Amino acid sequence: MIKLPEELAYKDFKKLDIRIGTVESCEKVEGSDKLYRLMVDCGEEEPRQILSSLVDWYTAEEVVGKVIPVLVNLKPAKIFGQMSYGMLLAAEIGEDCVLLTTDRPIQNGARIT
Repeated sequence: MIKLPEELAYKDFKKLDIRIGTVESCEKVEGSDKLYRLMVDCGEEEPRQILSSLVDWYTAEEVVGKVIPVLVNLKPAKIFGQMSYGMLLAAEIGEDCVLLTTDRPIQNGARIT
């Protein structure tokens, strides 16, 4: 029997603040084998620092310029001694990880609904 994921009410989904952002910079976190430190423009006054374990799937150069959905109201987390202020959205396909992106230009800060 297939176990279905827990169902959530629409009001629970509405608690997620997912915004479009553009990756401005990406560099490997010193001392980590898996983490990048990204600066992402989500349409706010300053870019957000987000740490993400994308090293196995993308070069830093491939990530810069990507337009991606970002969960911006996730509680900040200290990872490898640095703060992360959001989460990039990606799809896991077996052992692979693929960043989600848009099919046409969308301004930074646009809310996913």
